[in-house]
Amino acid sequence: MGAVTPAQALPTPAGPPPSPASPSTARALNDRLALRLLQEAGPLTATQLKTRTGLSRPSVADLVERLIDAGLVEVAGESGAERRGPNAKLYGIVAHRAHLAALDVRTDSVTAVVTDLLGRSLAEAALPVGAPADAVEALLRTAREAGAEALHTVVVGAPGLVAPATGELRDTTGLPAWHRGLVSALQRSLPAVVVVENETNLAALAEQRLGVAHDVDSFVLLWLGAGVGAAVVLDGRLRRGASGGAGEIGFLPVPGTGGLPSATGCAGGFHALAGRDAVTALAAAHGFRGTAEEAVAGAAGEPFLDVLAERLALGAAAVAAVLDPGCVVLAGELGRAGGPALADRVAARLSTLTPLPTQVRATSLGGPAVLAGARLAAREAAQDALFGG
Repeated sequence: MGAVTPAQALPTPAGPPPSPASPSTARALNDRLALRLLQEAGPLTATQLKTRTGLSRPSVADLVERLIDAGLVEVAGESGAERRGPNAKLYGIVAHRAHLAALDVRTDSVTAVVTDLLGRSLAEAALPVGAPADAVEALLRTAREAGAEALHTVVVGAPGLVAPATGELRDTTGLPAWHRGLVSALQRSLPAVVVVENETNLAALAEQRLGVAHDVDSFVLLWLGAGVGAAVVLDGRLRRGASGGAGEIGFLPVPGTGGLPSATGCAGGFHALAGRDAVTALAAAHGFRGTAEEAVAGAAGEPFLDVLAERLALGAAAVAAVLDPGCVVLAGELGRAGGPALADRVAARLSTLTPLPTQVRATSLGGPAVLAGARLAAREAAQDALFGG
């Protein structure tokens, strides 16, 4: 099955008021509303559904019956409501109706999580790299061991460009060939919807839903790890750009690199200042011989952090000048290692480079954000398909 671009990976602003709906359309909308409420706050009683939907008691009874007949909702227990008589039935989504998988594909590793329809983890495994067929078989074995005989939706978070029109992972310089081979093998071997998304975009989804960007509509996530990247979220919408390259900040020309980036490499761009190798070299210049994460966590000392903050502020200032997002999230393994101490340093330096007020926040998720975002995207794609979205 071909790849599908998750066009609604992040919430979009409400459109104009809908025209009057037919009875069948109204029933479908009510069913979907009830399913969303059960997903977010369930299990719920019929009375609670009536209160939250504003529907009449007979209408709630009808929709519950429809959803049970459709195999989407089941009796999940009884309430402990303080009232005389028998307790009310609790209704919940049938979590085993569909099984999903989320994959975090790095340059040298693949991590997979199998979940139920509510996104609850059932199993996690490290998949072999280099041989796509072996990775697919390992994923299927993990799914079977978790009790999932078939997968409904698979979301793959990977480095590189994803074409917005087709959802295909494009051939990107510097990435191993097995990346594209893995995606093709998944699409060819699984009777499932396979969604491919850039890893940084998935991290932004996780930060917006679960992390430090939950209270803002616009922000830019700077991914700081082996490479650097950015995800752009404006007015609640992820912006991919015409070719899927929005956020390729590693190619941003900045002072201090001794050169310029090119179409085939970002050695002269922001990557040369903020990528893991550059941070490791900067720490070594300050006399520190540990890992980049240790250095950024403060082990290399304040002079090192001040210089690193200066470098990161250059990239953040360019982002602020063009996009005015109001908030920059320092993410990835290095962003998490630096924490609020690094974010505060970057914010202080950034305030001297731009007149636009821009908060700088440290991720609360770090590296696991990609997998968390993939799980969210898989759950939403599957629920949209099953709930009639």
